[in-house]
Order: sequence, then structure tokens, then C-alpha cells
Amino acid sequence: MTTTDYRAAVIQGLRDLAAFLEANPAVPVPRHDVTFLYFPTRGTDTEMIAEIDRIATLLGVTPDPSDTIYGHHKARLAFGPVGYEALAILAARRAQHAADTRYSGCVIPEAVDAA
Repeated sequence: MTTTDYRAAVIQGLRDLAAFLEANPAVPVPRHDVTFLYFPTRGTDTEMIAEIDRIATLLGVTPDPSDTIYGHHKARLAFGPVGYEALAILAARRAQHAADTRYSGCVIPEAVDAA
């Protein structure tokens, strides 16, 4: 499937989902905001920030600088409780996550008898 075909399929899928939910009011929808999330191709922080800034321009928004303290650079456009978000996870945050999860699953706690 080409990029153009995939883009068209995603857009049609969103339309189909909206029509389905509208036609079936008994089907519940999420109780929290729904985000359509795009991650840029991994590159240097500078490259990924430039890509998010480019997308922010297309969206007509400014990236939120407060996200930088969490190691993220993102641009978001909201349509009520539904949003489109372009998010780059910067190198230091990815490294911290890798360090935090390095031994995940390696330590097995002993079973403690509740009696």
C-alpha cells in the first residue's frame, strides 16, 4: 500500500468510525480525550524537533515548551475531546526509560503467605 493509499484509508476509517458511532448511540465512547498520535521517524533531537515544529506550523499551533521538562516536544490541535498530536520523545528521555526498564521481569518476588 502506498503512503497516499494508506493516508486515504486512515481518513476513510475515521469517517467510518464516526458514522458508526453516530448510528449506534448505545455503543460507548471513551470517557477521556481521544488522541490521534503521530511519532516522527527517530533521528537526532534536532531533527525530530524540526519535524514537530514543521507539523505545528501546518496545524497552526505552537509547541508547548512545558513538555520539554518531560523529555517531549509536541504539537497538538484539539477538536473538542478529540485531538491530533505530533510527539517526539527526546534522546535523554528514551535513555532514562531504557534505564528504568532494563531489569523489568528479571526480579521475581517471593510469594508471601497471607496467613
